[in-house]
Formats: sequence, C-alpha cells, structure tokens
Amino acid sequence: MKSKSEQRIGLLNGFAAYGAWGLVPLFWPLLKPAAAGEILAHRMVWSLGVVGIALLVMRRWAWAGELIRQPRKLGLIAVAAAVITVNWGVYIWAVNAGHVVETSLGYFINPLVTIAMGVLLLKERLRRAQWAAVGIAFAAVVVLTIGYGRPPWISLVLAFSFATYGLAKKKVNLGGLESLAAETAIQFLPALGYLLWLGSQGDLTFGTEGTGHAALLAATGIVTAAPLVCFGAAAIRVPLSTLGLLQYLAPVFQFLLGILYFHEAMPPERWAGFALVWLALVTLTWDALRTAHRSRAEAEALRLETAQRAAEPPATRGATA
Repeated sequence: MKSKSEQRIGLLNGFAAYGAWGLVPLFWPLLKPAAAGEILAHRMVWSLGVVGIALLVMRRWAWAGELIRQPRKLGLIAVAAAVITVNWGVYIWAVNAGHVVETSLGYFINPLVTIAMGVLLLKERLRRAQWAAVGIAFAAVVVLTIGYGRPPWISLVLAFSFATYGLAKKKVNLGGLESLAAETAIQFLPALGYLLWLGSQGDLTFGTEGTGHAALLAATGIVTAAPLVCFGAAAIRVPLSTLGLLQYLAPVFQFLLGILYFHEAMPPERWAGFALVWLALVTLTWDALRTAHRSRAEAEALRLETAQRAAEPPATRGATA
C-alpha cells in the first residue's frame, strides 16, 4: 500500500498531467503563422529529441532491442503512431480554427467510445449502467448533430482515434516514455521530410519568423513529453479509479477555455447535447465506483473468512467441513 506522501505526489502529478493537457489549447495559437501541418511535424520531430534525451539520462534502452525482435508489437506501435498522428493533427487544427469546445467534447466522450469498442472488438459484456451510458451518449451525438447542423466530426475523430491509440498501447504494454519514443521514431522521417519539403517551397515558418517563434516550435517536444512523464508518475502512485476521475480535468479545462477565453458560441441545443454527455459520464462513473466498492468489500470479506478459518483449531475446521 502506498504511503500518504507517495499518494500525494501521485495526485500532484496527476493534476499536473491532466491540467497541462487541459490548458494546451492556449499554446497552439502561439505558434501561428505556422499551419497545423507544420506544427504537427515539429511536434513529432522535437518529441523524439526530448524523449531520446530523457531515456539516455535514465539509461533505459534495453526495451528497444526487445521491441525490434517482435514484429507484432512493432506493427501495433505503427498503428499507434498512425492514429495518434491523426489525433494530434485534428486537435491542433481544430484549436487554431476556433473549435476548442468541440475538441473538449471528443475527450468527454472518449471513455464511452472506449467502452463501445470493447464490446465491438473485444466482445466484452457490459453492465446495465454501462449500456445506459452508451445509449445516452448516442442520443447526445444526435442532439449535437442537430445543433451543429452536421455530425460533430472533430469530436468523433478525436474520440475514436484516441480510443484506438489506447487499445494499441494496451496490447503493446510499453512504458509511457518508451512508447512515445517508439511512436515518434516511426513518425520522425515522414515529419522531417515534410518540413524539408515545406522549406523547399518557401512555406516553412521555422527560422523565418524570429528566434522566439523557432523556440516555441521546438518547445512542442516538451509540451508533448512533460505531461506524459507526470502521468507516468501518477499512474504508479494512485489507484486506477482516481486516475479515471482525474481524466475529466482535461476536457473540463478545454470546455471552460472554449467558452470563457475563446468566446465560442454555445446555443441551447449544444448545451443540451453536452448535458446528455455529462449525464452519461456521471452514470458511468457512478457504476465504476459502485463496482469497485463492491469488489473491495467482497475481497475484504473473503480475506476475513480465510483468516478466521486459519485461526480455527484443526478439529473445528474438520467438523465445520
């Protein structure tokens, strides 16, 4: 069992990770006039540099040789790299195009999409409350489609791409830094090639918009890696149920930024759609906490029963049996 100080450190790291992911919409507009494609390519290139230095300092390279000898895991890493590229690209473009609220919706519904994918792809069985949450979320998408006059495709792409990314990472079972290093290693050459092509076309802003702009583009590596390090520190110190609750910090911050800072419109039908999504998440969270409490109670009862049986004299145990 973790000490209180360890749990406190874990909570602080969890708040730091999800808080950073929630506030990152403030960062991407600072990189204009760079287009989303250039920002994405820089994020890939500089992220590899940052995690490479971190792994070098920590001397954690043994996993790389093992990974190279496992084609199936390499294939899953390639899938993860592809879907996170889509996720990053759509997210950066959406934020800089004024769709911060819609991006927050994507991360609100991500847990529900993950559950739906578990049913469709892994043949998992859902409890009634989980089915109710998925049904409410589907109704929310219908309401938001009416509200936007189109399906909320930004939210759906972000949710499905990140859910697929999580599924691939679960199968690979690598640490956060190691996984990011492997993914960005796959992304590196295409990203570098794209930046070189932009330079040959005269469309590259790196080096042409001043030192400050270049430094901000290079900082995309730190912006990507730092929250992941904090998340890793939190994951080993706090219960999974606590992390599950902390994950809602990011979309809450994004939602508030979209309304209060970027002043995006929220007509009544969008409020109705978001309210349904929040109802689905409350249902899902309540069910998860109730199930976790029941499991702990059953485990404690079993432990007490086992201890009681062990304390009984042998003759008594035989008579009871």
